[in-house]
Amino acid sequence: MVGPNGAGKSTLLNIMAGLFAPSQGTVAVMGAPLSRKQVGPARRLVGLLFQDPDDQLFMPTVQEDVAFGPMNMGLDEEEVRKRVGGALRSTSMEGYRERAPHRLSIGEKKRVALAGLLAMSPEILLLDEPTANLDPQGRRELINVLKEREETLVLATHDLAIAFELASRVMVLDKKVLFDGGPARLLRNSDVLKQARLELPSFSLLMQGWGELTGAEFEPPMNVAQALEIMRRRKA
Repeated sequence: MVGPNGAGKSTLLNIMAGLFAPSQGTVAVMGAPLSRKQVGPARRLVGLLFQDPDDQLFMPTVQEDVAFGPMNMGLDEEEVRKRVGGALRSTSMEGYRERAPHRLSIGEKKRVALAGLLAMSPEILLLDEPTANLDPQGRRELINVLKEREETLVLATHDLAIAFELASRVMVLDKKVLFDGGPARLLRNSDVLKQARLELPSFSLLMQGWGELTGAEFEPPMNVAQALEIMRRRKA
């Protein structure tokens, strides 16, 4: 989900996580209607990564923070230990078990917060601006972690580059749905991009200009590697 500030992206994620109730309409999680009576079971299916990890981390150590969710699910000690270890390995944070979360970088905090979600084995990950405030290395590390996940990912972001790299479907929101379709089709829809005040990634702008200059026709690339491959084939 992409769109300008105030478009409703974060609100929609919070509704999907069962934190807010919709003022109208209905929401279903894995086919089950999300109602006040059913919010408990539905919450077990989803994990919400907040935009600010400091809103999510609160235990004295990384290991205790990641273990908090599984422990409150009533799992036995051995299962909790196994889940914590797997989640920390998946996010490359295994060596930080005894570190205090408040002493980590923001990128490390986001990966610990994500590990806390993974330890509860949700089927759907809801990610609110996952790359916000990250430096380039932290951004790439988090994207690499997310690319390896098998869960359904639902992202709310301003960053079209991460949307193009991770998503097979893009919804453009601005109080209503302006667009719903594949990333490549969105790239060709300049009217929607302008209406939603979205900026294309630099490589997309470069490839558009290169195509106009050379007359080359190609499917819009979704990342830098695809853009380079198009130019390599054209040169060959």
